[in-house]
Amino acid sequence: MGLVMVLGAGFPAYAGDPSVGGDEGTTQPDQNSGANSGNGTIGAHIQIHQSKAGGGGSSTTATSSNANWKPPVCWYEPMYSADEYEEFIKDAYGGAQEPAASYAEKRDKEKYHKGDDGLWWQVKFRNDDYTTACPVTTDNWEIWVPPADPQPDPNKLTPEILSELAYNSTKLPTPPVVLSPDADRLIVNLGTRVKFAGDFDRVWTTADINYKGVQMAATTVATPVALKVDAGTADADPQSCTYDLVKGDGGYTVDSKDAGCNVTYRRSSGTDTFPFKASITWKVTWTDSADPDGPARQPALPDGLSTFEQDVAVKEIQSVNR
Repeated sequence: MGLVMVLGAGFPAYAGDPSVGGDEGTTQPDQNSGANSGNGTIGAHIQIHQSKAGGGGSSTTATSSNANWKPPVCWYEPMYSADEYEEFIKDAYGGAQEPAASYAEKRDKEKYHKGDDGLWWQVKFRNDDYTTACPVTTDNWEIWVPPADPQPDPNKLTPEILSELAYNSTKLPTPPVVLSPDADRLIVNLGTRVKFAGDFDRVWTTADINYKGVQMAATTVATPVALKVDAGTADADPQSCTYDLVKGDGGYTVDSKDAGCNVTYRRSSGTDTFPFKASITWKVTWTDSADPDGPARQPALPDGLSTFEQDVAVKEIQSVNR
């Protein structure tokens, strides 16, 4: 049974239990909703730091180009020494009903690993809505981790997990696209010229932890590589175009004037509009340190996307034959 079930119908939430959001002023922002603005805390002690997104315009939380990619739901973080853990269990679970009472009894029989070298690591959540099952069983709310861990738990915090949390916290600038003709007067059968000038460079985000002697970090680096535009309707030929970004002294640019692809609308939008979409594709790598210039590690992260959508009006020019 996963921890999402515990929170719903098993262990009650005790005051002071950091695993349910009450530890040392910890905030647990919902990274999917963009609650984290680029700098903050995830879980209990993971810090997020991001470079300036650049461009001076709007930014958006990065989305994955791989619809199947998901950030970690939960993980184990270092939390307590043996003595601290004994105090926590007795304070949080004293007088508890089942099944929490049996859990506390189990830890008491283990003597909390007092006298052993190591730390108790506790499960933490990426956000606090608990709508997705955490792959941690109810009898392992906390795990004992010795200095030389012989069989690391797959959910124990690692640089790879930190890289995924950093990725999911990254804010990217939206593409400052200029259309010609203007967005409110595009013309049927006339190619739509796209101009783009973004005075930004790569964006990097570091997730790190430094707590009770446990230190690790991971940095994701997102580099813009291409701009894709989509007409927002099937009545266009082509419906989409992709342009490589060209880096110059002032940043990345695109000008589709002489490109072999320009979105061309084949019918008017009438009194309505079409949702024209522009997306930057970002190549994302990660390294297992706080240095964005560190060597890229595996497994690879999916490309990131930042998208801007605007309504466009397409008119039809009437001609008179004599």
